[in-house]
Amino acid sequence: MSEFEFDLDAFEAGLDDTLARGREAFRGQYAAEINALSGLSRAEIDRITPDTTDLEIYDQLMIVVKEASRVNLQQAQLKSQILKLGEVGVQIAKKVPSLATLFV
Repeated sequence: MSEFEFDLDAFEAGLDDTLARGREAFRGQYAAEINALSGLSRAEIDRITPDTTDLEIYDQLMIVVKEASRVNLQQAQLKSQILKLGEVGVQIAKKVPSLATLFV
């Protein structure tokens, strides 16, 4: 296979793994927070910064919360991971009341 050929089997295997992890996340400790974050509108997110930085950070926050849910991460550890996303990540997280309590 040349460097320009696409390995569909590898893609599908990786996709299956990603989908399984996603299902586990929605069954975990932070499932409600994932649902609340998913329910945020584009307008709510855009109020944080005028550029696309907020959307990138929102995506990263979703990944952090999903993984935290999947592995049942402790709240203090989840807070630490969100803080690593910077002020934009914290501001987005604060839009979810149960995540906002981590930062009081």
